[in-house]
Amino acid sequence: PKAMSSSHHLAKRLQRFSEPTVWAEFTPLAHSVRAVNLGQGYPGWNPEEFVTDALQKAVVSGHNQYCRSMGHGDLVAQLAQAYSASLGRQVDKDSQIVVTNGATEALFAAVLGLVDPGDEVIVVQPAFDLYWAQVETAGGVAVPVSLRVDAKSGEWVLDMDELAAAFSDKTRVLMLNTPHNPTGKMFSRDELEQIATLVRQHERCVVISDEVYEHITFGKKHVSMGSVLWDQTIVVSSAGKTFSVTGWKIGWTIGPAHLVKAVAVAHQWSAFSVSTPAQVAIARSLEAAAKPYKGHKTFYDWLRAEYTRKRTMLLETLRKVGLTPIECDGTFFVMADISSMADKVPDKYFYPDYRQEEAKDDDATKNNVPRSPADYAFARWLACERGVACIPPSAFYCDTDKASNVKYARFAFCKTDEELAEAHQRLLAHSSNNTAK
Repeated sequence: PKAMSSSHHLAKRLQRFSEPTVWAEFTPLAHSVRAVNLGQGYPGWNPEEFVTDALQKAVVSGHNQYCRSMGHGDLVAQLAQAYSASLGRQVDKDSQIVVTNGATEALFAAVLGLVDPGDEVIVVQPAFDLYWAQVETAGGVAVPVSLRVDAKSGEWVLDMDELAAAFSDKTRVLMLNTPHNPTGKMFSRDELEQIATLVRQHERCVVISDEVYEHITFGKKHVSMGSVLWDQTIVVSSAGKTFSVTGWKIGWTIGPAHLVKAVAVAHQWSAFSVSTPAQVAIARSLEAAAKPYKGHKTFYDWLRAEYTRKRTMLLETLRKVGLTPIECDGTFFVMADISSMADKVPDKYFYPDYRQEEAKDDDATKNNVPRSPADYAFARWLACERGVACIPPSAFYCDTDKASNVKYARFAFCKTDEELAEAHQRLLAHSSNNTAK
């Protein structure tokens, strides 16, 4: 019988997302060329001992079977206590929290639970790439609104008039991320109040607020959308970034019971429940994190101090090699203007066959091959010829806006001091700013 294409076996709603993602290209690339991986955002070290000890104790003490679908009792109790304080209201542990398989499932369950086919979802871009796939898989229509760098302040800003124009009678969800990946922007209370004013004008609209970097901030205090617009917000967060356990996949949603129920139903019929020992361990870790730690008032203060130091190391490196970084207020990412190096990138890196021996800048066969965005070419060149991997942020834009958003690269500083120092040496060795080259 005639062989069928792989796309024939894939549901139509998923076919557009069957191509390799930005992670599928650049993480293996970094590994294969032995580049220092400042691309993918996962910490380059093991969790603190109190976190791993908590997991070991949870396993040996018998927490190894299914638990309550909405979350283990110990964990939801700790989350209710923590978020009651940070949101300034009493959070009910039984009806206003759902524990999920990481923030990824929390976001997807929220989208599936709220969005009907044809509903519009406003996405503030650049946005983590899974937002687009989740919205379209649910049958929603993504409506992008872009952050832009203000010429005077040099900071990422959201045009509130542009945001207002994106709303319609079909708007069901606004996807918000603060602190924001990849830009590092933190939305101020004033900005969140302006957004809330617009959302209140649309009773059907719910804000899904992705706040997984809430504890990784620099000089500014994180403000949760849940503290500004409780009745129309689902707050999403997780343990992965805070406790350096991205592989444990413990996330959660918090919000009013009628909205959290939408998450709970989607979660019930997909994941059902998540790792019981990991939930118990995170409950114990949350309790410990609020106590003095290594000379700091809390673990969270120590965490911010560590990341502040690492951010300084990366910013110094990027500036010394002639790039123009935008200081992040939160997350562990820095966006840097790569315009000064654009002319160094050979033409072959604009094409998918750049690693083949026969690939040449003047290869006539490339005439019929679409060129990759310039930030992709830069990231390929930097990994292959400078030994440092980054991520091209055009991957975080909708298809129609990718080509016009190619002047930046995203660098992660959630890496060991040794890795950051090695990246510094490799980049400086080739820099025109290095007089000893």
